Amino acid sequence: MADARPADHRYLQVARTLRKEIVDGVYPVGSQLPTEHQLCERFSVSRYTVREALRRLRDDNLVASRPRAGTLVVPRPSSDSYMQDVVSINDLLAFATGAQFAIESTKMVLIDDDLATRTGLSRGEEWLAVRGFRRIEGTDVPVCRTEYYINRAFAAVGRLLQRHTGPIFPLIEDLFGLSITEVRQEIAAVLISEELAGELSVEAGSPALEVHRTYTTSDGEVAQLTINTHPASRFRHSMTMRRVRG
Repeated sequence: MADARPADHRYLQVARTLRKEIVDGVYPVGSQLPTEHQLCERFSVSRYTVREALRRLRDDNLVASRPRAGTLVVPRPSSDSYMQDVVSINDLLAFATGAQFAIESTKMVLIDDDLATRTGLSRGEEWLAVRGFRRIEGTDVPVCRTEYYINRAFAAVGRLLQRHTGPIFPLIEDLFGLSITEVRQEIAAVLISEELAGELSVEAGSPALEVHRTYTTSDGEVAQLTINTHPASRFRHSMTMRRVRG
């Protein structure tokens, strides 16, 4: 079975296989998946396992289950409408409107001790590193330094980045037929290194904020991690909190 891992729950293995077949066109939009009984026989699993796998596919907006109609493959929502929801609700940090990502390098990197400490990724793993700067259109001064670390399982997305200036995770969702369901964000105070100082047009040792975001799929797998380094004068984080009355 494709992408099967011994530690995974069986329903995740079933979901991954069906997801790949949907993305590859084995089950095109509008077609019906095999019945629960047929899937149970195919994968030699229980009906509970099949139902959990189908629930994963529904969470990823790949299928819809209807009474007496079975499970149908449905069109995914457009990236634009989905991204608007993510930026306004889950992204938390709003870059200046119109900021675009200019890629400087894209390559596979081995996570060494220093990078493991900085990113929280496991030492010895290979990840696709995409690095560059975000700039507001019409200006030369970058808003921040941006680093993407993309799970090797999704590194094929690198082929789509040559002229890409927006967020990368919607490309991962569309290419692999999955959904990013959780974004964990951490903000830490740092000092600008000599290497970055010239590129960000600030003095070495001046204050900055590093924003780490970890993007997790509905399968609980980390798809990508991003690090944005903002000079302090170019960063503003706004949050509204409301009291919940019990």
